[in-house]
Amino acid sequence: MITKRIIPCLDVKNGRVVKGVNFEGLNDVSSPVELARYYSENGADELVFYDITASFEGRALFTDILREVASTIFIPLTVGGGINTVEDFDRVLKCGADKVSVNSGAIRNPDLVGEAAKRYGDQCVVLSVDVKRVDGVFRVFAKGGRENTGMEAISWIKRCVDAGAGEVVVNSIDTDGVKKGFDLEMLDAVCNAVSVPVIASGGAGCIDHFTKLFQAIPTIDAGLAASIFHFGEVKISDLKNTLAKEGIPMRIVRLG
Repeated sequence: MITKRIIPCLDVKNGRVVKGVNFEGLNDVSSPVELARYYSENGADELVFYDITASFEGRALFTDILREVASTIFIPLTVGGGINTVEDFDRVLKCGADKVSVNSGAIRNPDLVGEAAKRYGDQCVVLSVDVKRVDGVFRVFAKGGRENTGMEAISWIKRCVDAGAGEVVVNSIDTDGVKKGFDLEMLDAVCNAVSVPVIASGGAGCIDHFTKLFQAIPTIDAGLAASIFHFGEVKISDLKNTLAKEGIPMRIVRLG
């Protein structure tokens, strides 16, 4: 049985890890390099690094910090933020990323996913989608959740997977940072629509939320969270041990 993954997310702004609620009210947390090292050494399966204002500010992703993070860790690294061209994929992969996450760049240029998948392989292309309910419909948002594209989310995700996205991160704006649990309805709809790995993001507040996620949606591949890990509310080792006891397959790392 394929093990489920636990993935901390570093939202980086101006070279620091930050966290907010519903994509707003960002607070400084820590150095991305120090935090990345900690997670690599303490049982995280992968790490996601988002330069969260790159697209909104219309600039390239910070590569100096990325290089330092990539050289510090020994787990797979997914990187996103300001990815608008195949050249951006190239630059980020050369900085040490294993996978590249594209969001607003794919909305602006839907051919980007296919072009990148052809050049680097489906396994390198991660579609990140910020989704919010608007009048009961799942809608895709761009620019860090600031802009409603009007696109229906499930059909957009299917289109990008058909084009070559090898993995999907579903960020629920409705539950982000609220710590009331993952958006199971939204995630179930995505998992039923595509056959590639789906990563749940937005809403984790305690260990029980991960248990409910993997039990309610057996096809979900991974759970991603930020603040509960950053602030020590949940230790990854405790989370994985609890999930393993519940019969959810985990990669357990013996620490110390």
